[in-house]
Amino acid sequence: MTEPAGELNADFSQPGATPPPWSRVAAMLEEAEIFWLSTVRGDGRPHVTPLPAIWDRGALHFCTGTEEQKTKNLGRDPRCVLTTGTNRLRSGLDVVVEGTAERIVDHARLVELAALWESKLDWPFEVGEDTFSDGIHTAWVYAVRPAKVLAFGKGEFSQTRFRF
Repeated sequence: MTEPAGELNADFSQPGATPPPWSRVAAMLEEAEIFWLSTVRGDGRPHVTPLPAIWDRGALHFCTGTEEQKTKNLGRDPRCVLTTGTNRLRSGLDVVVEGTAERIVDHARLVELAALWESKLDWPFEVGEDTFSDGIHTAWVYAVRPAKVLAFGKGEFSQTRFRF
């Protein structure tokens, strides 16, 4: 993946602020365990839920049960937003990833992702033909490649856009 350049939005940044380097944003995506997934219901209402996600090969990966609201929403409209960050006002970095969710059905890739889930989150999954399973529930796995990433610096307040 080519490293994107950050565009600082001076209108929403304090004077003298600088954009964070992409390496800092990517590290935040890699280290975070919980993200907030935003999708849209069939009637247009938003649906937001926390879930674990894994940053790998330039995409965020998450799984959700085949009968969950998230899955229904993504089936109608795969565009979504994943956010992560801190609950602090004066320190840290908040990151917003906009993109389109694509279901992962390649068995070999699912095996790789299951290994990442277990190593990072101590969350083992059985891998089916094209699904994850915890032994009780079946889940589909999605990848979201960023179309745009917004990074909100706190302490030195800044808003930076990365385009892909």
